[in-house]
Amino acid sequence: MRISDVLATSRPIFSFEFFPPKDDDGAVHLFETIATLLPLRPAFISITYGAGGSTRERTVSLAKRVQAETGLTVMAHVTCVGSTRAELRALFDDLARAGIENVLALRGDPPKGTERFEAPPGGFAHANEMIAMLKRNYDFCVGAACYPETHVEAPSDDDDLRALLAKVEAGADFLISQLFFNNDRYADFITRAADAGIRIPILPGLMPITNYQQVARFTSAIGATIPPKLLRELELRRDDPKAVEDLGVAYAAVQATELLQRGVPGVHFYTLNRSPATRAIVSALIAASAWRPNFAAHP
Repeated sequence: MRISDVLATSRPIFSFEFFPPKDDDGAVHLFETIATLLPLRPAFISITYGAGGSTRERTVSLAKRVQAETGLTVMAHVTCVGSTRAELRALFDDLARAGIENVLALRGDPPKGTERFEAPPGGFAHANEMIAMLKRNYDFCVGAACYPETHVEAPSDDDDLRALLAKVEAGADFLISQLFFNNDRYADFITRAADAGIRIPILPGLMPITNYQQVARFTSAIGATIPPKLLRELELRRDDPKAVEDLGVAYAAVQATELLQRGVPGVHFYTLNRSPATRAIVSALIAASAWRPNFAAHP
């Protein structure tokens, strides 16, 4: 099913992101993880694309297998990194033949050891170029990424918004945000995006904190910030992994509840191929119908 159709008919939705495992044991574990999340009725799951295109074949293979074996709607990530246009066309042909209807089109991060992204010979320099090609030649529903706290390479917030608008004008059907921990920063981004003329659905991306060192690396790499109060609480628990995870799950649940009450179309969870934290959060949201506004009783 096309994600744009899901967003047009169902609100709110929940979706989960996974990365391709490195070996057969990892694949078994991943399918066990997906099985535990099936009762939550995810609207779709997404399969990431390794740095430098390093998992390209595994991304395609996993996307096809998950859709075939689970019946879930699958979105395959594809980046511009390390591939010519012809190679990407062959990849998209493969996805289309397998019945994959959804693609997340990304420029991708610079390969390790390089400071800046450079388009490969015969490849794309920007995500909007790949999106335009997809819209000319295929019938995919195309998602794109956005950055509530501004892309680390953008000279300014306005420059980042102009780059995002270029993706939308090229034909992106919906957006998924990079992870963030400050809902007010996200709300400000949504307002600025609307003022810039961006009208397509935007799904907030949340990552439940389960590891102190890991979240510190992630936020540093992408330019996301951790609110000072949350950071203090994490630092107090940094030597107690279970306490860090408990706090992370609770914080993400509160964060998701507030976003849903503000009317976001759904929430996309970065699972890191682990189910317990995400399962606990979404189960609590479903049980409480937390996105529904509270109506005062009439006298």
